[in-house]
Amino acid sequence: MGTEHRNHVLIVEDDDNIRRFISINLTTNGFVVSEAAFADEALRSFTTNRPDVVVLDIMLPDTNGFEVCRKIRERDPAVIIVFLTARGQDLDKIKGLELGGDDYIVKPFNPLELVARINAILRRTEIALKPPKSVLQAGPIRMDLNSNKLFKHNVYIELTPKEFQMIRTFLEHPDTALSRNELMNLVWGEDYIGDPKTVDVHVRKLREKIEDNCSKPHWIETVWGLGYRFRKDE
Repeated sequence: MGTEHRNHVLIVEDDDNIRRFISINLTTNGFVVSEAAFADEALRSFTTNRPDVVVLDIMLPDTNGFEVCRKIRERDPAVIIVFLTARGQDLDKIKGLELGGDDYIVKPFNPLELVARINAILRRTEIALKPPKSVLQAGPIRMDLNSNKLFKHNVYIELTPKEFQMIRTFLEHPDTALSRNELMNLVWGEDYIGDPKTVDVHVRKLREKIEDNCSKPHWIETVWGLGYRFRKDE
């Protein structure tokens, strides 16, 4: 995550060296960081600063991280909590997740892994909070997700279910080179076992329906040696 995001992370860890090590790496990756070594200090900091993420050690001098998690969840059910501990027992993981933890990382760990996990949770949370789009559009091509219909210049284009799923995938990933295998997974599902040439057949049929000139496709471009790319704009 770049510095422009500036998500706020509260680190609750009694080991000064580990806490500072985490803090430096998070700050370097664009986060605002608060620190606490004790449970009471952590709860005061949480109330004052309202962080987006809490990195929470289970073993604390004055209580355990599970209790801190419970109290934080009472104050803010939406905050992201990542448990941090030297213990790797499955029961600790299960208890932490049952109490409302979003993830669990075991010491020793690569600080870049912690950054990556926090970023991944933030991305998922951001996506979940966004209202679903009802219309996808590129130039004159418009997909109405409420009616499951595709239009070009406001003229309805009849599609098979798989053609609809494929054009929706393209519209959701504009200007992105997608391999045949990626398209197979996104349209047919990861468990589907089939010939990647199936993708080529459906692309050809889509081109016949949306392109002005199928021999010189404008919207669905071929990425030689990989797959296809859908142009976002004219």
